[in-house]
Order: sequence, then structure tokens, then C-alpha cells
Amino acid sequence: MKRYILFDHDGVLVDTEFWYFTSAERALAEAGFALDKDQYLRDMARGSGPWAQARTAGLDDRTLSRARDARDGYYQEYLRTKDIEIEGVVDVLAELSAYVRMAIVTTAKRADFDVIHEHRQIRQFMDFVLVREDYELAKPHPEPYLAGLKRFGATREETLVVEDSARGLASAVAAGIDCAVVHNEFTQENDFSQACHRIDNLSELKDILLKTV
Repeated sequence: MKRYILFDHDGVLVDTEFWYFTSAERALAEAGFALDKDQYLRDMARGSGPWAQARTAGLDDRTLSRARDARDGYYQEYLRTKDIEIEGVVDVLAELSAYVRMAIVTTAKRADFDVIHEHRQIRQFMDFVLVREDYELAKPHPEPYLAGLKRFGATREETLVVEDSARGLASAVAAGIDCAVVHNEFTQENDFSQACHRIDNLSELKDILLKTV
């Protein structure tokens, strides 16, 4: 049986993927550039972020820096004012806590993560949280999930990663850890062919865990 779960965060435990894109789209529009969603998703899968398109189109570093600062402000605004709950997450985590130890491994910055969890009950079920500042190389590099294994003192074989994006899946695969991909409307067109499991919601994780006995 799997003894540990490493959860991605955005799009898995909270519904923030759309708002992250929208904040970048809004900031770049103010800089005179229209962010293409399909290309954004392809770039994100490679780990290059929302600025690759604009840089290719000729926006200079100073303009991009201002846009990044604006994006950060808009994103925190959305995190505080938009509905980012995923129904049933807390109940699922409470149930899973009887079977496994859990942690979060996210590319979210600490400031954004803290805003999200000011009034939520998710962290109580986690042994630890690794945010972007806690490791050098971001997903799709394996470092984030390898850092999670090390923190737990766990083996790859006894661990399951839960993701919603191709970038996160690639990180888990590169780390040699089985990965379950949960459906997310925003990332549903990503390539998930390397996932060990495809699930519609987190409530299906218990069955996956019990089948690995």
C-alpha cells in the first residue's frame, strides 16, 4: 500500500489555475500584448511560464518586470475575492489521513500560498508544505518531488503524487514516482499519457490506495 501522498496544490486542492492565467493575461494586456491561452498551456507544460510568448513578441525585460509585478497583485486580488474552493477536498483529506501521510509540493510562491490558506482547513492534514522558495529547480524538473521524498524519508515505491498538469506529471515521472492526475477543466487538454491513474475527483484516491495493498 502507498504510505505517502505528495499533492500538487493549484488545480488539485484549490481551483486557482484559471485565475493565475487571468492575472497574467490582464497584466500583459495592459502592456499591449494578448496572451494566447493554448500557447500559454504549452509553455507552462515546459516550465517556461506566461512570459515566453511576450518575450518572443519583443517585449523588453523592463516591461515584463512591470507586468510580472502587476500579475502578482492581480493574482492575490483574485485569491482573496474569487471562489477557489474545490468541493469535498477537506472531507477527502480527513478520510485519507487514516491511511497515509500527506504533504504539498507546489510551485506556488509562499506569499500566494499563505493568502490562499488564511481561512482554509487543508494544511492541518499535511506533514509539511514545500513552496517555490524551498527548492532550486521548478517542475517539470524532478527536484520538487525528490525533495518531498527526502523530507518524508520515503521511497518512490511507497509514494503517490497527485497532479493536474503536464508539467507536474513530468516532474513526478522524472522523479520515478507513480502519479494520479485529477481532472481539471483548465488543463484537461494536457498530455497525461504517462499518468498511472486518471481520476475525476480526489474521492477516488482511497480506492487507488487500497488496490495497492
